[in-house]
Amino acid sequence: MLLEDYGFIGDLQTSALVGRNGSIDWLCMPSFDSGSCFAALLGGPEHGRWLVAPAAEPVGVTRRRGSGPPRLIRIVEGLRGRVPMRMHLSLRPDYAAVTPWVEAVADGAVATAGPDAFHLCTTVPLEIRSGTVESEFVAVESGRYRFALDRYASFEPAPVVEDAESALARTVKWWRDWTGRCTYKGAYRDEVIRSLIVLEGMTDETTGAIVAAPTTSLPEALGGVRNWDYRYCWLRDSVLALEALLAGGYTGEALAFRDFLLRVGTGDPADVQIMYGIRGERRLTEFEVDHLPGYEGSAPVRVGNAAAEQFQLDVYGEVLSVAYKGAEALGRIEPHMWPRWRAVIEYVEGIWQEPDEGIWETRGLRRHFTQSKVMAWVVFDRAVRLAEGFGLDAPLEQWRRTRDEIHHEICERGYDPVRGTFTQYYGSAELDASVLLIPLVGFLPPSDDRVTSTIDAIRNELGRDGFVSRYSTTDTDDGLPGGEGQFLACSFWLVSALALNGRVDDARVLFERLLGLTNHLGLLAEEYDVPAGRQVGNFPQAFSHLTLVGAACAITVAERAQAVDPVDGASAV
Repeated sequence: MLLEDYGFIGDLQTSALVGRNGSIDWLCMPSFDSGSCFAALLGGPEHGRWLVAPAAEPVGVTRRRGSGPPRLIRIVEGLRGRVPMRMHLSLRPDYAAVTPWVEAVADGAVATAGPDAFHLCTTVPLEIRSGTVESEFVAVESGRYRFALDRYASFEPAPVVEDAESALARTVKWWRDWTGRCTYKGAYRDEVIRSLIVLEGMTDETTGAIVAAPTTSLPEALGGVRNWDYRYCWLRDSVLALEALLAGGYTGEALAFRDFLLRVGTGDPADVQIMYGIRGERRLTEFEVDHLPGYEGSAPVRVGNAAAEQFQLDVYGEVLSVAYKGAEALGRIEPHMWPRWRAVIEYVEGIWQEPDEGIWETRGLRRHFTQSKVMAWVVFDRAVRLAEGFGLDAPLEQWRRTRDEIHHEICERGYDPVRGTFTQYYGSAELDASVLLIPLVGFLPPSDDRVTSTIDAIRNELGRDGFVSRYSTTDTDDGLPGGEGQFLACSFWLVSALALNGRVDDARVLFERLLGLTNHLGLLAEEYDVPAGRQVGNFPQAFSHLTLVGAACAITVAERAQAVDPVDGASAV
């Protein structure tokens, strides 16, 4: 099944992908990063799924979104006539490594496998065959047929089952109330709200963490090996997440995420990682699941992510940007926060000249990546702003000098005056779409000639049918074979850069083309394979939806600026 055929449901603890055919093909319980109990997405039905569908081929599909406590509830509603239905529940815990023992109980069935137990509650007659639960029934007009699946620890009693109808009503009300709080009034409001819903659905309500995606190992190129586990929280996404949530008026959610980052991103600055588990776990050991063939044969399937052990200079810029955005939102900075932020600033003073693996987690040589140095500049720029704005004790002159030194070095070593573009790393000829962040973080004005020429170079050389690649996998040694699709976040960054550069019409055209890539529920994966015309990579992808919100905001800002100053709208931003 194509990624575009899946819907996304979540309860702020975990989430599932539901196909158009009525099959839930991916679910990890009880949390985003738990072992999967349905993994058909990365193999076939034998690797676990839950199908509820008409026995015959359906003539149409309608989707309703819903969630609730940590349980999965499904309701079949008979609208008219008589429709033969089938239900097939194949639980395969621990990434399909285990076939559970299944037995009938008074209100359904129970499946047990080591520490995991699952209770299916329904009044529909069931049959148990070879570790699966099946049912055939007829849906009649006005009939409603309910199924509830709970996961619980096998050494504990099964939880009390909530009435499915009350759970549905409660869930619908919760999401309507949540979306009703959105204060965003700019361009593309409906699309922004949809992306914010997706982001909330990938948020752990207990810790405030936002996972990069609810899936693992969906390939960046069909049949390739660039398959990674994204069920973790990247510092790279943190500022974008805060900006998106604040743009929607969700200050509480933004500050909860900030507090998560405070817990994991401070302490000894030398120990800051690029990503963490949803509870702040540091050890995300990567291993391969050999018995899963992978999505459309794209192997290996990976659990964990070795990139957590990399050194990425840019994460410190993310940490200080989060501090700055949080202080802006609150109108103050808590006294106990400043010593933590200051420790990060002082640490970066001693390491900003070192090479790193860069924002894209390349598995090749360390380099002096331009974007990494820009984010080092952000550390000192935001530090100065915080100290000045809130009257904090700080060596301001020293930080200003460091900020200016980094700025000068980037403009000298990271910019190619012959080609008129910022490059991937110092002394290289390669391009990298991450330098589109230069105007977005305030390193240079959006109307600067160097920004304009960089935008044009990236459009011309990294663009494919108008969409942007992160970098050329042919020209750049990233330590991996094969290629990848066009990176949707980079394409949305291009929208933002074009808008703030004064080319709002071009920005709108590209933005609307990108919206055309979303599936029927407005969902986006990480990348888009232009030749195949398909979404690829983990799905849905927070980075794509975060930058969608940012691009809509940039178009709004640019249009308002042009309305104020039609002659020179860009400089008015």
